Amino acid sequence: MLTEVTAFAPATVANVAIGFDILGHTVEAIGDRVRLRRIADPVVRIASIGGIAGALPVEPERNTAGRAVQALIEDLNLGHGFEMEIDKGVPLASGLGGSAASAVAAVVAANALLAEPLPPLRLLRYAMQGEIVASGSAHLDNIAPSLFGGLVLTVGIDHPRIKRIPVPASLRCVLVHPHMHLGTREARAILKTDISRSDFVWQTANLAGFISGCYSDDLEMIRDSFNDVIIEPQRASLIPGFADVKRGAMAAGALGCSISGAGPTVFAWAEVQYAEAVRGAMVAAFTTHGLASDQWISAIENYGARVVKA
Repeated sequence: MLTEVTAFAPATVANVAIGFDILGHTVEAIGDRVRLRRIADPVVRIASIGGIAGALPVEPERNTAGRAVQALIEDLNLGHGFEMEIDKGVPLASGLGGSAASAVAAVVAANALLAEPLPPLRLLRYAMQGEIVASGSAHLDNIAPSLFGGLVLTVGIDHPRIKRIPVPASLRCVLVHPHMHLGTREARAILKTDISRSDFVWQTANLAGFISGCYSDDLEMIRDSFNDVIIEPQRASLIPGFADVKRGAMAAGALGCSISGAGPTVFAWAEVQYAEAVRGAMVAAFTTHGLASDQWISAIENYGARVVKA
């Protein structure tokens, strides 16, 4: 039986513009790694946090990965515990699901060390406890795609149903992360608690059209539906130059462009032949507003979290 293992969980784009708290997809270009080792005491110990982490809590109850594994130990009433080493590859407060990636990688690693491994839906429940530590609320649009891979629709919280949605093979996700801090709690706090009926209908139509376009490989339907009329307008002011970044992406050939999760990362979907031009336009727009950035172009593939070293 294994006593030590390393798991990788990819970063994610949550909301995907028109699916607030229910849609998300993986970004295979970056992610977090968590190494777990079985220990005799039924507790979680965080031995180290490395990578591009910055200052993260080592108390397990305050750490997303630590709390997720704590929840697993408590629920299963295990007679042993785990020591973990966290290697952060996702920038903090970037809108790329860094807290979810750590939590997911941790529970996938822990699962590999159990005598009887659990199904992914059980792991989702434990990872969600870690996500609550970071954002203050339970939502699965980062956790589910990081665990299952690809573009994922999540319905429900207490008893979630997970559906992987096909993505046209010709599409790429372009991500540009400006060097600024925007916390998830701050970005959620500004959201209104009510919306107009017309916006609700418009957003619902866009969500339905977007999913239909993905299933039917209809790029024009995806382009026409890729429009968030509820959340993006409220958060756009939190990201300097967002309007120019989006305008540049669309002019360069993107199908759509919006805020990744709570931001400040901005993402765009584009056909592979336009992806480099879209990235260049987005980077240039942020530069004009005095912001350096990190950038990636990633396929949207069905690769979720997995063990990478045993």
